Amino acid sequence: MAAPVHNYTEDSIRSLDWREHIRLRPGMYIGKLGDGSSPDDGIYVLVKEVVDNSIDEHMMGFGTRIEITISEHRVEVRDYGRGIPLGKVVDCVSKINTGGKYDSGAFQKSVGLNGVGTKAVNALSSYFKVQSFRDGKTRMAEFKQGILTKDSPEQPTKERNGTLMVFEPDDSVFKHYKFNSIYLEKQIWNYAYLNSGLTIVFNGQKYVSQHGLRDLLESNTNVEELRYPIIHLKGNDIEIALSHGNAYGEEYYSFVNGQYTTQGGTHLAAFRGSVAKTVVEFFKKRKKDFEASDIRASVIAAVAVRVQEPVFESQTKTKLGSLNVGPEGPTMNTFVNDFVSRHLDNFLHENPKIAEALEKRIQQSERERKEIAGIKKLANERAKKASMHNKKLRDCRVHLTDVKNEKHQDTTLFITEGDSASGSITKSRNVELQAVFSLRGKPLNCFGLTKKIVYENEEFNLLQHALDIEDGIDNLRYNQIVIATDADVDGMHIRLLMLTFFLQFFPDLVKNGHLFILETPLFRVRNKKQTNYCYTDEERQRAIAKLGPKPEITRFKGLGEISPDEFGKFIGEDIRLKPVILRKDTSIPMLLSYYMGKNTPDRQRFIVDNLRIEKDIVNEDLVPVEEAEPAEV
Repeated sequence: MAAPVHNYTEDSIRSLDWREHIRLRPGMYIGKLGDGSSPDDGIYVLVKEVVDNSIDEHMMGFGTRIEITISEHRVEVRDYGRGIPLGKVVDCVSKINTGGKYDSGAFQKSVGLNGVGTKAVNALSSYFKVQSFRDGKTRMAEFKQGILTKDSPEQPTKERNGTLMVFEPDDSVFKHYKFNSIYLEKQIWNYAYLNSGLTIVFNGQKYVSQHGLRDLLESNTNVEELRYPIIHLKGNDIEIALSHGNAYGEEYYSFVNGQYTTQGGTHLAAFRGSVAKTVVEFFKKRKKDFEASDIRASVIAAVAVRVQEPVFESQTKTKLGSLNVGPEGPTMNTFVNDFVSRHLDNFLHENPKIAEALEKRIQQSERERKEIAGIKKLANERAKKASMHNKKLRDCRVHLTDVKNEKHQDTTLFITEGDSASGSITKSRNVELQAVFSLRGKPLNCFGLTKKIVYENEEFNLLQHALDIEDGIDNLRYNQIVIATDADVDGMHIRLLMLTFFLQFFPDLVKNGHLFILETPLFRVRNKKQTNYCYTDEERQRAIAKLGPKPEITRFKGLGEISPDEFGKFIGEDIRLKPVILRKDTSIPMLLSYYMGKNTPDRQRFIVDNLRIEKDIVNEDLVPVEEAEPAEV
């Protein structure tokens, strides 16, 4: 059949207003939409865009308190800054490229520069309210999906100066969304760490930091596992904190003008290079030669800079692209290197015990690197050969055509076990963005083993190459790594073993929010007219009551039991993912030792106390490890 003919005329050309464009192409403004299961989902970007304005007020010296209230579907942010000029309250949230950030005198070194943030929030909210309090007067406006519904005139008020914004994300855009309190708390804490003197009250709890980035590292690591006390250095428009731990990989937190740049950028690249260069030169004076990779191994660090007119690589501001600190300032590399080389070198001279501890940590990394050097080349050759024959990985088209494709952030790798399960996912996946890695049987329990085992074990070696994380997660090929196992004891055991692998060797991958558990339905309840897929026993009971007498009930135990046609519904638009989140006070070594080490009396007691419970066993430190059975470990 011939393709239909479409006439290309003047009528084909459309001009969208600001609101229509944002709603039609939300990804351009807030990145991916998501349902709240990932820390970079759109609902958290909406929160950030509103809070950023309040932070900018504080940075300019106006307001020391921000109140944030977030319920199931509603967000309220009240600051005590200057308040939006009353005559511009409506314009500031509904006219694109309108705002105070264009006036460099009013806002210097702010986060938002493009006058887009709150307009995007407004357009993507089913309800949006803005109210300004300024010099004894107030003005309020309300919107629905960016359309003005109420514009109240100025009225007298006794409220303190500042701005109130309230919004409810539009559930026709953000389907089945739910705010994750752990993600929100991390977001709020980052604001507090970067703004000393600021008090943030989030749902009634105060968030305050006295020591900035030092507090950040202390709260995100177990201090007892650090090899030496945190080095904390501050200068004009730059602050750094660093130490070394025992975990594999590198762990960084980077910020620009208070914005958490999850993908780093020029400032983080300069920081990583400057730390390695400074330490190399410090020890070279002592006749000791170290490699930069050994210095960076197991580092835990944070860097924050403030620059004028920053250039980000997207509206979501997750990666800095600025080459200079300001229009007339030095290059980013020079600015960071000058500070680090001077102050870190001085610190190491003045603190010989810390320098000695640092040297021992570097020497340990050097020994570990040399230990695996002999088998690394052979392992890489095996991985390349296996990839050529497509034995383990069924890649997505994005990576088959261009590894650096702009759709990289939307890619997913499913890790599953068995031919039937991987076959079902492979046949039903989105071949453009979703890839499948097949495990052969149960993986090795790698708790307590060195990274040498990753190269010696074919499964682990091929998996790290599929992910491209051999040299860290900078080149991670998939934004979401999803463990997809059967809903039985064996499936839960495999899940635990894979979690152990990632936590043992690639903890930064978990800490950066890339690891998920796939939820698939446990039951199918249907009659001739309707089919319901149920993820819990409660949902099954409701479905039975809804469909009436004697519906057909199927219990899915293995992924292979679900046909590809059905599976497509569970890994498509309505996919249910459980993020694997480490609580900030969790010690990975202690966590792994408890669940994957020797069968201690504490764990035996835990097993006995929970044997009678058939429903999910939830790990209180690692969230979530659904239906985990420590007895099978």
